[in-house]
Amino acid sequence: MIADENEFFRELTLRICGTLDLEKALWQCFLYVSTIMPADDLDLITYDPALGTIDVVTTANASGGLTRTDKTHLPPELRQEIEEAYRHPRVRVADNVFDDPILGRIARNVGWGLCSMMLGRLIIDGKYIGALGVRSAGTGRYNEDHVRLWSLVNEPAAIALANSRRLREVIDLKDMLADDNRYLRDELRKNSVEIVGADFGLKDVMEDVRKVAPLSSPVLLIGETGTGKEVIANAIHNLSPRYNGPFVKVNCGAIPESLIDSELFGHEKGAFTGALARKRGRFERAHGGTIFLDEISELPPHAQVRLLRVLQEKEIERVGGTEPVKVDIRIISATNRNLEKMVEQGDFRGDLYFRIKVFPIDVPPLRTRKNDIPALVQHFIRKKSREMVRHTVPVLAPGAIDALMMYDWPGNVREVENAVERALILSDGKPLKFDGLLGVSKSGRGIAAPVLGADLSVVALRDVEADHIRRVLETAGGKIEGQGGAADILGMNPGTLRHRMRKLGIPFGRKARARSSN
Repeated sequence: MIADENEFFRELTLRICGTLDLEKALWQCFLYVSTIMPADDLDLITYDPALGTIDVVTTANASGGLTRTDKTHLPPELRQEIEEAYRHPRVRVADNVFDDPILGRIARNVGWGLCSMMLGRLIIDGKYIGALGVRSAGTGRYNEDHVRLWSLVNEPAAIALANSRRLREVIDLKDMLADDNRYLRDELRKNSVEIVGADFGLKDVMEDVRKVAPLSSPVLLIGETGTGKEVIANAIHNLSPRYNGPFVKVNCGAIPESLIDSELFGHEKGAFTGALARKRGRFERAHGGTIFLDEISELPPHAQVRLLRVLQEKEIERVGGTEPVKVDIRIISATNRNLEKMVEQGDFRGDLYFRIKVFPIDVPPLRTRKNDIPALVQHFIRKKSREMVRHTVPVLAPGAIDALMMYDWPGNVREVENAVERALILSDGKPLKFDGLLGVSKSGRGIAAPVLGADLSVVALRDVEADHIRRVLETAGGKIEGQGGAADILGMNPGTLRHRMRKLGIPFGRKARARSSN
């Protein structure tokens, strides 16, 4: 039965404008709309022209209203289509959402099934701000009468959305001082972690985190450098019963081999020259909490044997000690290497590998979850602006996000953070651009500038990288660590640089000195 137009307009207006709580308002609308036309869900969608994203912010169905954070990035041609407010009908109808270029992208990103949809365009002051949609399973569910009714509520829905946004802005401003105080505390604790992408590209990762966090099982995080494995480890600790205990981070590749036993397991007074007092190691300091072993593939063989004992017996023995020390810890490991292959080649103990791989979690690289890029960029803009004590948060220049979406980000999230910081430094108060940074150009190809004088058709990337590291080493006088060392010049962790040099066959330390003497 098709409702009277006046009655439909009055009911929807009262329900959607009757409260600033969008969840409640949309649910009240759903209860009425579902009696008039096919409706399994109502969706309130907003448009962010700066980021170029369509965001599903609220959904309502028979179970109630739900706030959502589903972002879908649109290419420039689709953004132009929705921004041209007066060249399209008031209601967009899709007999099958997957046949519509815009709705199809949203459906695939947020997981909608096969359905029909009507979207009422919401316009304020001539600008497209979003849409109010009704969905129903199946195809071809909506006719001309339904479209006519749905077009009546564009204005009240737009007003309700605009009012809710303004209220949100007021609340955000009110919370700024409290947020600054929280930020200071968080910097001191370093335990409260924001996972950008937890509802998108890292959704599966966070589901695994929630499953394993309440337990004490060892976890192995596997992923490329810069994907945020430390952040995931921190999240596991925060969601565990050990959250009040210490969270001790160890970069296994950054500790010199001669000191690693003492650093990890401690030593007794007089155990070696310079051991003037008893020292607790990292494992003892993590008692009652969690220890995070980053770059665990870099552990030397003798330390692997000691770690195996910790996992098996829950005890350590200090260097020079005779009595075992019981420790209550949860071990989280991380690597960017193929440990299985290292086991096959004899570079990593097989028994230790299977002990730490009780619950492996693969952290995907950024190039496979590019829908996270707009949110990551906004997060780092706010974070870096605050660190630089900027009074205003800069906006993005037109097309900036499009260039970033085309780049493959070999350095992953860490590279995004660095790119944002450089853009802020260079911005001089103007909208942020990323042209010329890390291969990002206006063309959006995401290809870094070629090495001068190199014929890339015949020179392998491995050779270019090795040549570059050798030249930096020469500049640093063969020094790897410390200020002015090769790692400092390259902006790398010394342990990571040594690992790359081993893979590339570049000698260092005693081997380099022996070769030079010959």
